Amino acid sequence: MILTTTPTLEGRPIREYKGVVTGEVIIGANVWKDFTASIRDFIGGRSASYEKVLIEAKNSAFREMEDRAMATGANAIVGIDIDYETIGANSSMLMVAVSGTAVVL
Repeated sequence: MILTTTPTLEGRPIREYKGVVTGEVIIGANVWKDFTASIRDFIGGRSASYEKVLIEAKNSAFREMEDRAMATGANAIVGIDIDYETIGANSSMLMVAVSGTAVVL
């Protein structure tokens, strides 16, 4: 499956549009990660624990979107958009939503 944020692929004409496909993941970081992240926020530096959760959520959302595209018979997704949001009480949950257009090249 070819994935791209661009609306087309140079040299690869789109033969058929299958429609919009999405992938959504909501994931929580546990109390320990919140605690260690608050320390990082105070002293500075990157939060590896939050970065790991973010990467896991993004990868899961992409897999979900790819599965939905394959179910339509598509072999590529163009025009991909990635959105990150915090939701829930105290913004304790992370939502990653991806969307794009499933196509046949």
